[in-house]
Amino acid sequence: MTGDYLTINKKIWNADAVNWVGFARERWAAETPLWGSWNNPETDLNLLPADMAGLDAVELGCGTGYVAGWMAGRGATVTAIDISAEQLTTARQLASEHGANITFVEANAETTGLPTASFDFAISEYGASIWCRPASWLGEAWRLLRPGGRLVFLGNHPLSLLCSPLDGSPVDRTLHRPYRHMWGADWTKVEFEPTGICFNLTHASWMEQFTDIGFTVSRYQELYAPDDEYGTRAAIPAEWARDFPVEQVWHLQKPG
Repeated sequence: MTGDYLTINKKIWNADAVNWVGFARERWAAETPLWGSWNNPETDLNLLPADMAGLDAVELGCGTGYVAGWMAGRGATVTAIDISAEQLTTARQLASEHGANITFVEANAETTGLPTASFDFAISEYGASIWCRPASWLGEAWRLLRPGGRLVFLGNHPLSLLCSPLDGSPVDRTLHRPYRHMWGADWTKVEFEPTGICFNLTHASWMEQFTDIGFTVSRYQELYAPDDEYGTRAAIPAEWARDFPVEQVWHLQKPG
């Protein structure tokens, strides 16, 4: 890994925020929450508690805040963190339009500055879950959760990174990278659609991180593109994503 990933990723998301407004409006307006790049419905995945009344919830790396909006709609008291001021501008505007009472905080999800043991539920969908160093943001999530609290996070499946060509072109059916010692990828200088520095681990390394911090795993999901989805999203063709897991979801708990 090279460079100051926090500064690099913050700069990229501030510059790219305008391109996510349309997508954000669609997600905020969705009758049922839709997850990940391929719109897997909450009715199939159950990532959120059905009734969040009385729960304090935090989203780590909220972007445009639609997940925070979904939680507020289920009755939670919600705080949402993001490092990008421009993304938060969109999030605040859409929260206002939808009447969602959410506390948005501009901060690094690895060191939020929020009080210890102040949340019952934490979540990250393509936020801290991929753009922050795993040991750092997972440790912060642990600190923020009360005993018995839950963390759910969704990000790229390791296999999608292994099958990503080094020039950033779309995923194919060849292994382009070693699995051993996987840490993530630097996309800042690739030929096709450069972005930032993201993180991912082998399954064994994820498990080691959880054990070191103290989380227990209550559930694990591998997500595919639905059969009726086509095209290419985030450099992953639907044909590939129907045969191989494109995303993963970890459900963790802090012992009570």
